[in-house]
Formats: sequence, structure tokens, C-alpha cells
Amino acid sequence: MAADADESQYFVREIERNDGCALKVKQCYLGDVGCVVWDAAIVLAKYLETRQFYEPSSGVNVWSGSTVLELGAGTGAVGLMAATLGAQVTVTDLEDLQTLLRVNIQDNQALIGRGSITAKVLKWGEDVSEFLPPPHYVLMADCIYYEQSIVPLVESLKLLCGPETCIICCYEQRTEGVNPEVERRFFELLQQNFNCERIPSDKQDSEFSSPDIHILHIRRKAL
Repeated sequence: MAADADESQYFVREIERNDGCALKVKQCYLGDVGCVVWDAAIVLAKYLETRQFYEPSSGVNVWSGSTVLELGAGTGAVGLMAATLGAQVTVTDLEDLQTLLRVNIQDNQALIGRGSITAKVLKWGEDVSEFLPPPHYVLMADCIYYEQSIVPLVESLKLLCGPETCIICCYEQRTEGVNPEVERRFFELLQQNFNCERIPSDKQDSEFSSPDIHILHIRRKAL
């Protein structure tokens, strides 16, 4: 398989689950922003394991059987975590990241029991019909950084999300350059159709959280 052709182009980031098993996520030495595991992806992946979602000792597992769509998945780290917790996951990104996504799915297949994970191409602002009906959850880690992608991203969210869909958005707040304006514009557009709830740090993973990294639950406004 071509995806395995050159191991030397990858380096591995391990993300340890609460049960001690570790996801092994390959990153690329060379490439664009999608080729590495960003801190916001780690924070979001670990948030999926917090007690409100996943508490095996009391039988709580929100992810079991839930449909999950990850946007701008990059390495696939967040979607992989959801799949290992039992979700039916589709990780999406541009065509040039599909090889990396497939490699990481293949390498972590042994950790995926009742869940499942598939990689597909999704370009924001374009047709989303193959991803419908709306998923239970949409996951986004550090997707708010390109000014030109803000309008298509919000458009995709409007098309993908039903009244029951919960978007979990995790992003690192950046203060340099155009980043503050891009964030402001994104939330201004988003709040025309969605409500946003900021998740306090005490509801996040106690070790994997940061004052600069925010988690939001976003839901479509009632008509």
C-alpha cells in the first residue's frame, strides 16, 4: 500500500488514554498545518474522555453508537479517540491529507473495538450530502485560522448540523497577526445561526488543558 511507502517521512506522537492504552499518531516532518498534532487536538481528544461523556465504572458512554464527524481532521487524532471510545466516526479533510489519515487509522485499528472510523474528503462550502443525515457530534480542533475559510466553514456547519447536533470546537487563542480578527469574524458569522457555550476548565481534562485553549459546545438556534 502506497500509504506505507516511506516511514522516514513520519514521526509519532503518542496520546495516552485514561485506561493506559496509547494512540500512536503519525505526523509528517514536511507539509502544511494539517500534518502535525496541534495542542488543541490533544486537549479536545482528552476532553472526550472526561466523566460527562465517558465513565466506564458507572456505565456512562455517550460515544457508544453516536455518529461523529470531524472537520479539518489533519492527522485524525481527535476522531481516532472518539472511535476507540465506541463512536461511528468519519474524519474529513482535503485530498492531500487522506494518505496520512489512512495510515493513522490503520496503525490504531487494534484499539477500535465497537467503534469505527473512515476517512473522506470534505472541502468546506461544497456539497455535504454524503455526510447526511446530520451526525450527533461534529468535532473541530484548531479550524479557525485561515481568513478565506471562515465563510465556507460556517456554511458547511449550517448544512451539516441538525437541531440535535452538538459541535464541539476546540481552538487555541492566538494574539498575533490576523488571528484575533479571524476569530472575531468566525464567531460573528456563527452566532447568526448557532448558540455557543464555553466549557470551563474544571470540566476539561485536569492535565490536558490550557488557559489559551478554549472548548465550546455549539448548537443550532431554535427556529
